[in-house]
This record gives sequence, structure tokens and C-alpha cells, in this order.
Amino acid sequence: MKKVKSKKKRVFIIISCVLILLLGGWGLLAVNIYNSNFNKRFKSYEPLMLHVEDFEGLQRTKYEFSSDKGQMLTGYMYSAGDNQCGIIVIAHGFGGGGHNSYMDCANYFARHGYYVFAYDATGNDESEGAGVGGIPQGVIDLDYAISFLEKSGKFPALPISLFGHSWGGYSVCSVLTYHPEIKAVIEISGCNRSSDLFEASGKREAGKIIYTMMPFIKFYELIKYGKYARNTAMDGFKTSKAAVMIVHSADDNIVPASYGYDLYYNKYNNNPRFTFIRFENKGHNEIFTDSNDTYLNEFNTGFNKWTETLNYDYKAAANKAQFAADKAKYINDNLDRTRWCGRLDEELFKRFLNFYDEHVRR
Repeated sequence: MKKVKSKKKRVFIIISCVLILLLGGWGLLAVNIYNSNFNKRFKSYEPLMLHVEDFEGLQRTKYEFSSDKGQMLTGYMYSAGDNQCGIIVIAHGFGGGGHNSYMDCANYFARHGYYVFAYDATGNDESEGAGVGGIPQGVIDLDYAISFLEKSGKFPALPISLFGHSWGGYSVCSVLTYHPEIKAVIEISGCNRSSDLFEASGKREAGKIIYTMMPFIKFYELIKYGKYARNTAMDGFKTSKAAVMIVHSADDNIVPASYGYDLYYNKYNNNPRFTFIRFENKGHNEIFTDSNDTYLNEFNTGFNKWTETLNYDYKAAANKAQFAADKAKYINDNLDRTRWCGRLDEELFKRFLNFYDEHVRR
């Protein structure tokens, strides 16, 4: 009888060890996938970068400030004219480099009575960092950016508002927990939790199996980022009295509305602090663009015709470097910078401006 019990015990121990090893291996795989996607550097694509000279009357001053691990971040204060009534901080999205692609947004607000502070988050463009590290880093960097504006003594004591897209959308809401003094927030195409970005991209690529990885990802972020990983956009809303505008498109397949907009709408639809704008077909990356603007399609059509004239297979790995150089030259030679920099949805930005004015100028 004792031998039978001993045998069962050994079997149980073996099975338990196998399960632990399998779970541990799966967890390590999940963390490795997370780091391979989120813990790396991102650089803006030079031929398509925006320049201050593209926008008449726009000026900027460069600043550097430290973030949580002493890494130096680079930011710029944009302005046009005088008599600014507030400062709008822009938190950029993930994967395309730093704040450069939002310079047209900065220009719009600067031309309409605001200073605009836009910076490159850790691991992006002009800022230090071997990699981003993880999604909560966006909230940390924004926390430090706001504190820099408030405490460095280098800036006027004006009301501060926030503007964030995608990763930046999550960041501008979550950071309200640490900065309840913020006057107004516009969140575009964002999510509620830091882990939502991993889940959304994983579900798109691998399907429902991503759910089995999520406990490991949440634990990993918690160990690495502590309170910043626990904190959500909803937590920020509860802590703050800031006016909040939520903007999303129903066809967004990068950050589906179910991860942010729908949650917020269900809870705050009848709350006068909140304003909701829902589109049906503006996607994720082009949500700021005028739907009637055809320049991107025109340029892509010309680009595709150009690729057909190449005397080599541009898709072959052996020709990767040559194609990269030829592509950059084509863009530099053919991009109409006036049209490229003038694609903002002016009607949408008028609504943004009216929202800020209502809550900052009163």
C-alpha cells in the first residue's frame, strides 16, 4: 500500500514539474515576444519627416530633461506669435519614432494661441534609451515631462493640457493620476491598460491564444514598472477633474475601440466632463487626416508605378539596401512637401481647439 502511495506521489511530482516547466517556458516566450516588439529603439523615417520650415511662422526651442532612470529626453517648445493662453503637451504614438509626425498638430495649436511641448519618449529619435522598455514607460516619461514644465522655472505658469494618440492616448489619461491639476485632455485612438496594446496586436497576429500569455505580460509589467503598470486610464479619470475628449474610429484594427472608447463611453457618456467623437472609417494612423485629401493615394500610385520601372527585384533580400537608398531618393525628389504637411482635418481640429478654449480660457 505504501509503495502505491509513493508511486502516486512521484507521478504527481513529475507531472507538477512538467507543468511548471511548460508554464515557465510559455511565460518566458511571452516576455520575449513582448520585449522583441516593445523594448527596442524607434526612429522616424527621414524622407517623410516634417520640418519646422514646412510651417510658416512656426518656431521651436529645444530642451532636455531627465526621466526615471536618468536617461535624457529631448523635447521642443513650439510657438507662433504671442499671447499664448496655455501649454499643450503632445504624447506621441508607438512604433514610428518620436513626436516628429505630430508636428502638423503642434503647428495648428501653436497658430491658435497655445504653446505646444512635444518630446521624444525613451528609446525614440533624439531621446536616450537602448529601447522603449515597455508600454508603461510612456506614462513615466509624460509624468516627468509635465513635472519639468511645472518645476524647472523655464516656462510660464500657464494651464497645462494634454493631447495623445494611440500609446500617447493611453499615457495622457493614465498620467492624470499623478497630475490631477491638468485642465483638459484629448485622447485619440488609445486604450485603458498598458497591456492592452500587446493584447490587441497579439490577437491580430495570433488569435485567441494571446489570452494565455496575458497573465505573464501583466505580471512582467508589474514587476518592471510597479504603480505605473497597475494604473489605468480609468484610474486617471477618477483622480482628476480634467475635461476629457475621447476620439476613436470604429474601424481601428490597431487599437480597437473595445479597448478604450467603448469602456469610457459606457461609464461616462452622461458625464458633462466627457466629450465623445466616434468615426466609422478613419482607421488608426490617418484619423487626423482630412478624409477628402487624396495626396497620399496619389503619391502611392506614383510610387508603385516607379517600382515597376526598376531593373531589379526590389522585394529580394539581396537588393534590400539598394532599394532602401533608391526609395529614399525617390521620396526626396518627388514628395510635395506643401501637400504632405497640409493634410490635417481642419474641421476636426477646430473641434479640438474649441474644446481646449472652453476649458482653458474660461
